[in-house]
Amino acid sequence: MSNPNQSLSALNDRSRDIFRRIVDLYLETGEPVGSRTLSRKAAVSLSPASIRNVMSDLEELGLLEAPHTSAGRQPTELGLRLFIDGMMQIGDPSPEERSELEARCTIDGTTPAAVLESVSTALAGLSQGAGLVLVPKQELNLKHIEFVPLSPGKALAVLVGMDGAVENRVLELPLGLPTSALEKASNYLNARLQNRSLEEARTQIIAEITSRRAELDDLTKTVVEQGIATWTGEESGLDQLIVRGRSQLLKDVKAIEDLERIRHLFDDLEAKENLIRILEVAKAGDGVRVFIGSENNLFSLSGSSVIARPYINAQDQVVGVIGVIGPTRMNYARILPMVDFTAQLLGRSLG
Repeated sequence: MSNPNQSLSALNDRSRDIFRRIVDLYLETGEPVGSRTLSRKAAVSLSPASIRNVMSDLEELGLLEAPHTSAGRQPTELGLRLFIDGMMQIGDPSPEERSELEARCTIDGTTPAAVLESVSTALAGLSQGAGLVLVPKQELNLKHIEFVPLSPGKALAVLVGMDGAVENRVLELPLGLPTSALEKASNYLNARLQNRSLEEARTQIIAEITSRRAELDDLTKTVVEQGIATWTGEESGLDQLIVRGRSQLLKDVKAIEDLERIRHLFDDLEAKENLIRILEVAKAGDGVRVFIGSENNLFSLSGSSVIARPYINAQDQVVGVIGVIGPTRMNYARILPMVDFTAQLLGRSLG
């Protein structure tokens, strides 16, 4: 049975109660739940034998499964979906969590980019997962550019934005390029950045080089062209993804299969374009979205889940997406309101 609503309608009150308690215990401990454990910890007024019968029925419905290493049961992805959509009780972040997140969302004395980095790190620590922030790729409004020699054939382009943000990008240059060519290129570009938008400066520079009005020797022109390329790289049309807290995902590794799952998840995190597409779905929605395991092809091997919510500005425009990625047994009831609260904070802080 693949429809969680149909599965929910097939449950009587006793089965719903047993199922909810099993999922609660599983998400709390990360361990499959046995009938005796449930009878003892959840204070269920049924014998272990009666609980086993209910668990067997839930397994037939596709809501529970028995891992080969345990006699207990754990929810399937279908079971988790049913629980999250129809049974989970959601509270509010704790005062400590709210205080931590509010402090990280304060912009005073820092840049919006630094706030987003700080918030994703805080979410990772509080959730024991990896914090995700999706932000629109914006053209860097440059105030100053400088080229610093690194090694033969390489230089560092130091880009300083109008907001004080600094980006460093490595350039591949001809071997034997003199330092004087880097200095000339910096002076040439900075002169054309004055009182112009980045696009206006780029258009003028290209026009000057094309018409040969630019008084540049061939080596300096090469540096200038490489510098222009750093403004409009191949990623300029894509949203940017900030991922923080990968190490948090290693804290809950209990077996070899867990380690293999984490390895696959790390591979997923490296495939940022695919993860960005998932968050774009959340960006187009309203409220918090939960993506569970193989519901999305990206996580078919790692068995991971994403909790994500868009954040909006003062004009009710969606700016980006904040979220957490972790194992499917993450504590959804705790993390979901945390993500929701953080998105609201970001909307207010970033305006």
